[in-house]
Amino acid sequence: MKKILVFIVLISIVSCKTQSNIITSKKEAKEKGIYSYSEDGRTKTVKSNRTKSSEKRENEEIVDKDDKGRKLEKRATNSLANKIINDALDNLGVKYRTGGTTKTGMDCSGLVFSTYGNYDISLPRTSIDMSRHGQKIKKNEAQPGDLIFFKTNGRSVINHVGIITEIVNDEIKFIHSSTKRGVIVSSTLDAYYSKTFAQINRVLD
Repeated sequence: MKKILVFIVLISIVSCKTQSNIITSKKEAKEKGIYSYSEDGRTKTVKSNRTKSSEKRENEEIVDKDDKGRKLEKRATNSLANKIINDALDNLGVKYRTGGTTKTGMDCSGLVFSTYGNYDISLPRTSIDMSRHGQKIKKNEAQPGDLIFFKTNGRSVINHVGIITEIVNDEIKFIHSSTKRGVIVSSTLDAYYSKTFAQINRVLD
């Protein structure tokens, strides 16, 4: 009996941790202090422990470092990447719809295709074709605005894509359209996405 209770408690803890990494609306994103929306339409990440002295520009990104010099956080300062991320976040809460590309419903590649298309960036329509577009980069080189790909549902080929919104330590947060929840922000710390991660591509100069 004790073993069963311990097992249930452990499952609850893991479940809560996974859910806490998921953001389903702009309101929730603001409440969690992850994003704020400025009047000029840009998205910026809010972190209470940031100081001016900790900011350093490196290849169009801002990087925080801890007392041992390790990178803590990456935020896009590239204005186009900011606009694309903000545009994608406007779709939080939109329901999933196979083949959809509008606020009435969209699938994962539809979200990416339409968001980049709003800025005259032409991408293939499917996630597998998108994975062959741009430059494939290492996970530790990822920046906000890059595309992140997965092999979900036991597939052996790429079938899911999202847009990276933020990087903190080894955690990559990305916006995507999931079949069950629609457009949400998820994390590579979630066991499911950690297991199904495939690659990252850079499509912005």
